[in-house]
Amino acid sequence: MKSVWRQPLFIIGFGIVAFFLGGSYVFEWIFGNVPKQTFFIEENGRAVEGPPISPSWMHPLGTDQFGYDMLAKIMLGAKYTILAAMAVAALRMFIAIPLGFVIGTYFQRQRAWINALIDPIHYVPMTIFAVLLLTPILWMPEEGFSTTINERIIFQVIIMALITVPIVATLIGNEANLLYHQEYILAARTLGASRRRIIIRHLTPQLREKMLVLYGQQVVESLIVFAHLGLLQLFLGGTDVDYDPMFGDPPKSISFEWAGIFGNTFQYLQGAPWLPLGPAVSFALVILAIAAMIEGYTRAINGKVKLTKRKKMAFVSDETIEWNQQQLKSKLILLKKDMTASK
Repeated sequence: MKSVWRQPLFIIGFGIVAFFLGGSYVFEWIFGNVPKQTFFIEENGRAVEGPPISPSWMHPLGTDQFGYDMLAKIMLGAKYTILAAMAVAALRMFIAIPLGFVIGTYFQRQRAWINALIDPIHYVPMTIFAVLLLTPILWMPEEGFSTTINERIIFQVIIMALITVPIVATLIGNEANLLYHQEYILAARTLGASRRRIIIRHLTPQLREKMLVLYGQQVVESLIVFAHLGLLQLFLGGTDVDYDPMFGDPPKSISFEWAGIFGNTFQYLQGAPWLPLGPAVSFALVILAIAAMIEGYTRAINGKVKLTKRKKMAFVSDETIEWNQQQLKSKLILLKKDMTASK
């Protein structure tokens, strides 16, 4: 792991992510959790510009349609966006890793039809499943939410994690199955090692680096899905909807997470392009930073993390293993007799 910190790509990516995460907490500690609001720009006693205010020294990224500073909103929302994506990816890997090991070792005969069942899901955008499952939870009904914001965030994290678990589990299962047929593991099985022991002592150490890379990829995918949900006005923690037919405001995010900022300002793309540009660039920077960390980590371990392509492997039956065990025992008995006779 020490060699990772010698990789420029990893250091740059880590620095960007640390800047947004650490800067978010420091910014809130210094300036508070409410962005500065400016109702108009005044020159010579006259109002010359109102919200949304274009970028200036006072507001480097401008203000939104309500006069709130965009830079402050992005910095305040960074921790919610990045930590939520990390939580989704962590829960997804926590469920998929043991499930993948089970598929790759205990269900070898059924692995072909499991892959055939899961493979078509690769071609369906995950955002579609997320929208169908999260709309009843995140879209505020006319009578208001019956759940708290923390409960909705937990539900959203769980659902977004479960959506991709089958794909990640089959990927890990295929990798585990390839290793399960290596000679050194076949020797361990011949000597009587159980599947559980093989998973713990052999498969997990061999796949640890690949699973770290896969975790980073899942964080990136979660950020992309968050951005898509923001465009569809499904925001982290819930969407505040005003049902007043005459003077109702557009749906807005309850927090300052980036998907909410992006979704609330995308309609101003032509008239005030700095509004959606800020969160969009922030999403892109963090995604590129994580990709740089993955690349730097891969280079640090000399390219050992490249995921191997799935190959058809011969199935070793339990009868063959039992026969190998008997042959090995008989040879050991003969060797012991020869050693005794020589003495």
